[in-house]
Amino acid sequence: MNHALNLQPNFNESGKRYFRDFTPGDDFYQALIDTHRNLSDEQSALVNAKLILLLANHIGDMQVLREALSLARADVAAE
Repeated sequence: MNHALNLQPNFNESGKRYFRDFTPGDDFYQALIDTHRNLSDEQSALVNAKLILLLANHIGDMQVLREALSLARADVAAE
């Protein structure tokens, strides 16, 4: 089992051909923006929290999750 966090672009959609490497990432970003459209800040934060938990459960590997948490927190000053 690979325990390294993948930091390379890794977006794809089965059966869809992309002509530029960034296009799948753009598609995800658009879906994310659409998910948050017309939500209050509180609703948007709740959607983000639920999304994090769903994706963390999908990943499942605690070593990878700890690495991701550490990288996400890096350079963010506590208040």
